[in-house]
Amino acid sequence: MDEDWRLAGKAEVLRVRAVMTRSIRRFFLDQGFLECETPLRIPAPAPESYIDAVASGEWFLQTSPELCMKRLLAAGYPKIFQICKCFRAGERGAFHLPEFTMLEWYRTGTDYRTLMDDCEGLIAYAAGELGLGGAVSWQGKRVALLPPWERITVREAFDRYAGLSVEEALGRGCFDEIMVCKVEPHLGMERPVFLCEYPAELGALARVNAENPEVAERFELYIAGLELANAFSELTDAAEQRRRFEKASRDRRLQNCPAYPLPERFLTALSRMPPSAGIALGIDRLAMILADQATIDAVVAFTPESL
Repeated sequence: MDEDWRLAGKAEVLRVRAVMTRSIRRFFLDQGFLECETPLRIPAPAPESYIDAVASGEWFLQTSPELCMKRLLAAGYPKIFQICKCFRAGERGAFHLPEFTMLEWYRTGTDYRTLMDDCEGLIAYAAGELGLGGAVSWQGKRVALLPPWERITVREAFDRYAGLSVEEALGRGCFDEIMVCKVEPHLGMERPVFLCEYPAELGALARVNAENPEVAERFELYIAGLELANAFSELTDAAEQRRRFEKASRDRRLQNCPAYPLPERFLTALSRMPPSAGIALGIDRLAMILADQATIDAVVAFTPESL
């Protein structure tokens, strides 16, 4: 009975989530995107030092639909999107679930700056469908959605908030800690922020900037201190991507993390992929913002602990 009461109490939040998801689909379909569906169970995830896949027999549950969606780009699909389940072992917290919902979309013939425009349009559209107007309020913070949103570089953010430079943070091995503790709490407090130009070594599948090879063409989107999306101008050099994957695999072994086979069919297709840009946006986190909920548990019907 207690569980029935808890589920009944989520009705309004789940309605908000449903309207949000419906508006996301309409936004992309109206722009001529093809909605695609790719397998959840794959033979090889992208090896990344900080993400652990969930085993499914000798294969794995996807940590992201990225590899299969890029194979569609290589096959000639120009604009695609997908809303799907993703799985990451050991991720649990106020903003994390081991099974979560991801929105990914990709465009050929463009770079990550176009995805910033997409984000501005998409989130404002979803908020409008929910009657929120030109702003959202999340946990007491009112954030205006009218474009253009703020765009700052990682270097600028560290200079402004961190108390040390990007190079110092990387050299001390504390970049992620400084980001979470000192930088992120300041991002997107009055209007959303695109944090861009990450150090090249932190853009595993991103293209480096042609004018400044020390940075990758990558951004993350923040609203009220919460990270919502991660985007790249996509790397299309298969040899360079293989080199990065092999380095990530070595790093995983040094950290005593499970080893994964390389995604060979993806690497073969990558050389045929045109210049493209892609982005992953957390549906659960966006629902948190639009429904003004403090935790991810509040915007899903069932958490792992309730099953």
